[in-house]
Amino acid sequence: MKRRDVVRFFFLVVTAAAASASFAGAELRVMVHNSFALPKPMLAQFEAQTGVKLALIKGGDAGEMLNKLILTRAQPVADVVFGIDNTLQAKAQSAGVLEGPLQPVDYGYVTLNMDKAAWAKRGTALPKTLADLTLPAYKGALVAIHPATSSTGYAFLLATIAGLGEEQAFAWWGQMRANGLKVAKGWSEAYYTEFTRGGGAHPLVVSYATSPAAEVFYAKTPLTESPTASLNLKGGVFKQVEGVALIKGGAQREAAQKFVDFMRSDAVQTALQTEMWMYPVQRTVTRDPVMQHAAEPAQFESLPPDTIAAQGAQWVARWTQVVLR
Repeated sequence: MKRRDVVRFFFLVVTAAAASASFAGAELRVMVHNSFALPKPMLAQFEAQTGVKLALIKGGDAGEMLNKLILTRAQPVADVVFGIDNTLQAKAQSAGVLEGPLQPVDYGYVTLNMDKAAWAKRGTALPKTLADLTLPAYKGALVAIHPATSSTGYAFLLATIAGLGEEQAFAWWGQMRANGLKVAKGWSEAYYTEFTRGGGAHPLVVSYATSPAAEVFYAKTPLTESPTASLNLKGGVFKQVEGVALIKGGAQREAAQKFVDFMRSDAVQTALQTEMWMYPVQRTVTRDPVMQHAAEPAQFESLPPDTIAAQGAQWVARWTQVVLR
């Protein structure tokens, strides 16, 4: 090795060691929603490379997590947060809990999923519009999710408002209540208890465009086709984007930024596809083969974050009045 290369190599080693030493012993408090999942070896590698000890704090659903951050903003309980999405972004920023912008990490589509076998037994044509679901032939077919207790349910409510218009959307919800709509508190209850795939009575469920791929991935017997499918009806698809950000007033700012970069790295972007069942935001990252069963909807709904922040609470209150009272 030439002397110039030896000097350069020595410089790189010393620089890396110094960077690791600067974080040595540091504990980084990371608040995440309950659906956060990455391989333990990957998290351990981050700790080994940076010298940062991760302290993961499960904050509940994304909405619940944000409320905890708002209530503790005077004395932050975490240094960095992952899982705030575009339905909550403006609320988080207006509450002053984030330091800098929310950096996108992944995205997904909240949409209706159907159980193919259960639907075949029902012997009814698939609905082509949300309005079809209000007809007697579809009575009791759908299990939705409470928007006050689930970000998934909230996203679907926003989809109906964006796609149908506010007045028509709430009229639809009222008609669905009269047509046997089932409401679950959270996604897990809806999918694993009320949905026919989990032994429930409802062949349609509010879930994600990636759910059919997850069915194939976790199947005990290898499958070439998913037993479920997404319907992607107008007014029934919402694009959800999750991000990571430093928490204002949090400690370990340099380590927190390392974690932000980590979440947007190719390794994490690859892993999250079959760990959290979302699509990677980095376009250069290769899709996992199982994602062929998770085609992205051609059309979806969205609303400006400021509009959601200004009217979201009112919409949830109105939904509760229409659907549950």
